Amino acid sequence: MSKKLKKKGRKILLGAGCYVLCILLQHFLPHLNGNLILGAFLAAYFVIGGDVVKKAVHNITNGQVFDENFLMMVATVGAFIVGEYPEAVAVMLFYQVGEWFQDYAVSNSRKSIAALMDIRPDCANVIREGEVMQTDPDEVEIGETIVVRPGEKVPLDGIVTKGNTTLDTMALTGESVPREIMCGDEIMSGCINLSGVIEVEVKKAFGESTVSKILELVENASEKKSESENFITKFARYYTPAVVILAALLAVAGILASGGDWAKWLYRALSFLVISCPCALVISIPLSFFGGIGGASKAGILIKGSNYLEAISRVEVVAMDKTGTLTKGNFTVTEIFPANGMQKEQVLELAAYGEHYSSHPIAGALLQAFGKIPDEGRIKQASELAGFGTKAILDGKDLFVGNEKLMKQEKIDYEACGEAGTIVYVAWGGVFMGAVVIEDELKSDAKDCVSQLHKMGIKDIVMLTGDHENVAKKVASQVKVDRYFAELLPGDKVDLVEKLFAEKSDKGKLAFVGDGINDAPVLARADIGIAMGGLGSDAAIEAADIVIMTDAPSKIAQAIQISKKTLTIVKQNIVFAIGVKGLVLILAAFGIATMWAAVFADVGVAVIAILNAMRAMKVKE
Repeated sequence: MSKKLKKKGRKILLGAGCYVLCILLQHFLPHLNGNLILGAFLAAYFVIGGDVVKKAVHNITNGQVFDENFLMMVATVGAFIVGEYPEAVAVMLFYQVGEWFQDYAVSNSRKSIAALMDIRPDCANVIREGEVMQTDPDEVEIGETIVVRPGEKVPLDGIVTKGNTTLDTMALTGESVPREIMCGDEIMSGCINLSGVIEVEVKKAFGESTVSKILELVENASEKKSESENFITKFARYYTPAVVILAALLAVAGILASGGDWAKWLYRALSFLVISCPCALVISIPLSFFGGIGGASKAGILIKGSNYLEAISRVEVVAMDKTGTLTKGNFTVTEIFPANGMQKEQVLELAAYGEHYSSHPIAGALLQAFGKIPDEGRIKQASELAGFGTKAILDGKDLFVGNEKLMKQEKIDYEACGEAGTIVYVAWGGVFMGAVVIEDELKSDAKDCVSQLHKMGIKDIVMLTGDHENVAKKVASQVKVDRYFAELLPGDKVDLVEKLFAEKSDKGKLAFVGDGINDAPVLARADIGIAMGGLGSDAAIEAADIVIMTDAPSKIAQAIQISKKTLTIVKQNIVFAIGVKGLVLILAAFGIATMWAAVFADVGVAVIAILNAMRAMKVKE
């Protein structure tokens, strides 16, 4: 528990002790001087609520009149005026108890965020001039080598150049099982090294690293408010002055109608004010969303704002990219079909040279199968052809490595391959040299993800891919998506998403899930862009509204579950708070509800709503 909470708790206990003492004095010494009794209750009042009065006065002087501090001050001071000293102090005491519960709930909610924030590395051990030097992570340059010892946080993104280890990725991905890391593997900042000493070649500056981007996302999440939060903010702005006016009218009308019984009607008006305080709504609703975002982060789901947490509950259409989302992106060469007198090894060599400078997973599969480092001196003018493949000049001849569309575009006389899998065609010097078959492995929870989304009532689950028709058909039948579209260029995906928009209802939302740099435009265009962060590109993560830190598509369904649970809690609090307050307000206006009932309608409702809101933090990791 924080020092602030402990200090506030001690003040409440001290104030409660003073209040009990005042009650005992009033009960056992009824003939004690009235001014002494008033002085004792005033002393207890200022011990308990002095800061509330101070805030109210400060806000009034700054033009911010109608807030909960003002309501509490007016109601309690009024109770003193009509001689209800015990009730005046009790209202302030229970109000402060409610505030303490609010602070405690927010503190607990922040702890889940703080656990994630603990991924920030304190220092980096960088090798310079043959010696290990400790320095700030943001002072390490790309290309330098750092040493990470057991128990230390990985400070920067890079590739392991020496050693093997296991990593605790819980803070980043929510995975409880340590991840095995071998020499040559990529490594993300923010993980904790558990076993071996490793050396890592830095590939990204600290400002561009995984840990830095995650911290930025979390820190900015509270700035993007949901529709519910914006509604409550506007509601409170008009509601508070309205109830003050109603309370004043109630008092004036009652006094005039009763012929001057001002004490009774002033008491009713003050009870009306206490009940009307909107703190249950103002506190619990933002707290619910804050808790939902914090709980999701513990499960490895980063949501960039409560507006996105709210929006994903209304998803009707989910469009998914295939590679890296439903499949692992771990491509392997399964077959080679040479042509025009070539040998299999020669076709593979040409394919590896053509893809040498590409960052696409297919390029990695070809280079791994080739098993050698291409001679870069033989390659000139290498370039990526988005949606088609690659182009380079090898030994003075044009080399094209890519799909059928590339062969057709370059007017290459090729032989179509009907094998299931990703087919890479190779042409060199204008002559077709053969085809390489590459297959990708389906993720273990891909089928379960689609099944869960169907159970949740998602109307349309669509798979989009630039891959060949036969590959797309095979994967679509395995995971049981509703529809699929194959052989798409990046621009085609945007056009297709536009068509999917027309198929959903006005209130429904469309979510797109992707991981590659080519997915960034579609992620930005969708109502909710979801990036698979584990293997995802920086551009995709930047464009997305929700980032799945693992490569598990089942987290998409979990994000929707968290959203629906959070919104259920929000609706429960709204109905409960308005319902109880509305009933007690009517009773107070007719003199049936006392100030004690008013205390329950305000503080009691607030505490119950806060405790309910705290349930949003409980998320199965």
